[in-house]
Amino acid sequence: MPPEPAGDVRDAPGTGRPPSRLDELTARARRIVGAPAAPSPSAPPGGAARPPGGARGAVYVGIDPGTATTGYGFVRPLAGAEGDGRYETIAFGVVETAPELPMPDRLLALFARLRQLIATHRPAEAAVEKLFFGRNTTTAITVGQARGVVLLALAEAGVPVAEYTPAEVKQAVAGFGRAQKAQVQRMIQTVLDLPAAPQPDDAADALAVAICHLRLSHLRAAGLR
Repeated sequence: MPPEPAGDVRDAPGTGRPPSRLDELTARARRIVGAPAAPSPSAPPGGAARPPGGARGAVYVGIDPGTATTGYGFVRPLAGAEGDGRYETIAFGVVETAPELPMPDRLLALFARLRQLIATHRPAEAAVEKLFFGRNTTTAITVGQARGVVLLALAEAGVPVAEYTPAEVKQAVAGFGRAQKAQVQRMIQTVLDLPAAPQPDDAADALAVAICHLRLSHLRAAGLR
């Protein structure tokens, strides 16, 4: 009996290879949420386009995971020295998922959008906020699911990941482990030379995680931590 025809197999876009199951799932996720095109590095979502100038280093990303809203912030050092405390924002914003969707579809949509952002900005390293177990166990579980998706997307892209507690982030950014959110946001605005405090809160938290990673990485490299 002759073999059955293989069917219509097309190359995955831009890869020169047949689409994998992961490609198919990503396409499905984009159909679910109507995922927009990846943002241009010259016009970051949530912030004004940054003028060119100054030597630029590698890009780093901070991520604040959540099922409903995941914040992200892409930052890079200026002046060719990663330890002098001068950074610029490449892009920041949030990935939102619709509450009426089943949880598997929400996580799939988050994964697809993160893959897109990582492919666009190609971060050298990533920093993710550690899960903080408060009194709301249900919230902690859903955030944990989102963290798993975030870590998976970064691992798939081969991006090294560091994790920091909320207190570590506040200490590194504002100099006080119990700093108020408004204090942290003002410091972010100053460090990144933004015209206003970054919004929404989840995006600001992600930028804080990125700044924390850059500062602590410099200290570790200098043998001070």
